Amino acid sequence: MKQTAFEQLHSPTWRALEDQLQLLEKGGKPSPEAQQQFAALFRKVCHFHALAQERHYSSFLVDHLDNLVSRAHQQLYRRKHPIRQPLIRFVVSGFPALVRAERRAVMWAAVLFVSPLLLFFIGGQIAPELVYTVLSPGQTADMESMYDPANKVLGQARDSDTNWGMFGFYIYNNISVAFRTFASGLLLGVGSGFFLTYNGALIGAVSAHLTNVGFTTTFFTFVVGHGSFELTAIVLAGAAGLKLGYSLLAPGQMSRLNSLKQASHTAIGLVYGVILMLLIAAFIEAFWSSNNLFAPWQKYSVGGFLWTLVLGYLIFSGRGRGGSA
Repeated sequence: MKQTAFEQLHSPTWRALEDQLQLLEKGGKPSPEAQQQFAALFRKVCHFHALAQERHYSSFLVDHLDNLVSRAHQQLYRRKHPIRQPLIRFVVSGFPALVRAERRAVMWAAVLFVSPLLLFFIGGQIAPELVYTVLSPGQTADMESMYDPANKVLGQARDSDTNWGMFGFYIYNNISVAFRTFASGLLLGVGSGFFLTYNGALIGAVSAHLTNVGFTTTFFTFVVGHGSFELTAIVLAGAAGLKLGYSLLAPGQMSRLNSLKQASHTAIGLVYGVILMLLIAAFIEAFWSSNNLFAPWQKYSVGGFLWTLVLGYLIFSGRGRGGSA
């Protein structure tokens, strides 16, 4: 087909697209019918552009169609929705729905974390030397120093004099632990299982030792607030790692690579939620948990409320909304 006939036959299509582009680029809003036609016009002009190049039509026509395609592509694939809306949807319904959908992995992770925690907590009070199986004498002494009731500020010894400085430290520390727990799931799930078990044993042993030396109030009033977010997040990071490991151990009819790719979509969704929970935990730990100006009953009341909030959120939030991660 000669160029003249080609232009007579198809120019109304690219002129219609150009009219819509001029409106969109000026900030106007096309009618609903025009919006539905835009994608179809874009596909047709892409086809015409390819034909014009293949048939060696004039550079003026090829360049004109190329310009229209570029402008239309920019309008079609630009961000039409702010990130705030999908983020809110994920937090309100997508993440808790994903946790419930993966409850099997979550339960296994919880068992691997809570069982050694209880074992070392109970065993540490019966046999106080048990703490030295997970902590050196020097580390044990540091723990006693951090939770000494004489301290004005409880918890991690501060390298910074500001709460904001500790907020950053807690974010780094917590996310490092969560990432190791998650990423080590690639070792057929063994790595995630190890870190869940080790962290559970560590927390149980420390809790037992500080109880034995009489620092019960200072320790538990410190951890009860942020623990609801932090400990739950560690369990969920472990569940994401176990998901990866299981996909490699039991790929079913798929190849291990495809099975891992499929599982990674779910696992990454869990990790997004874990990061949000750890940010909240770090904020509470820096600005609330470390403050010993409040009475123990106030700390326990807030901690109980936060535990109820976290568990209620994961169990009930987003039910019936059809939210997805």
